[in-house]
Amino acid sequence: MTDVDAMLSGEWYLDSAGLRALRDACGSSLDRFNALAAPDHDGRAAIARELFAAFGDGAEIVPRLRCSYGFNISIGAGVYLNADTFLMDDGPITLGDHVRIGPSANLATALHPIDDHALRRAGFERTAPIVIGDNCWLGSNVTVGAGVTIGRNTVVGAGSVVVRDLPDHVVAVGSPAAPIRDLDVEG
Repeated sequence: MTDVDAMLSGEWYLDSAGLRALRDACGSSLDRFNALAAPDHDGRAAIARELFAAFGDGAEIVPRLRCSYGFNISIGAGVYLNADTFLMDDGPITLGDHVRIGPSANLATALHPIDDHALRRAGFERTAPIVIGDNCWLGSNVTVGAGVTIGRNTVVGAGSVVVRDLPDHVVAVGSPAAPIRDLDVEG
């Protein structure tokens, strides 16, 4: 199994020259994306379509965008990512249709060994996917951890840290984020 295969399958892996080369290629695309003039929405969308696994119609990303590889990111229609979003897509990140993400949000799919000090010291990591359901809103400075699924129509308050799945149709806040109220399903 190659390092890329291990990363994509969620197995333990070590960083490698091949993975660094993929990150460098992504970084070059992001340099072009982030350097475009503010009104060049079409230019940014064209780069996003090259970089990501999917980039839905009407999606918009405000620079500066950061991500690790790009090819592990699927963005639905009408998605809006505000400035300074970081998508650590070592594992898959899926954003449903009409997701809104506030400035400086972080979605990180990487996991490091907790109980095995030798593996952690050696630099091993593995990944777990992040899935954000349709019509979710993540406030500014929200952090979403590896392996988390956030249900449809859920709102996550600014500064929250999401380390466990959240159901559909709730408002969740805090660190760790927890539902504080239900949302109208009809709304």
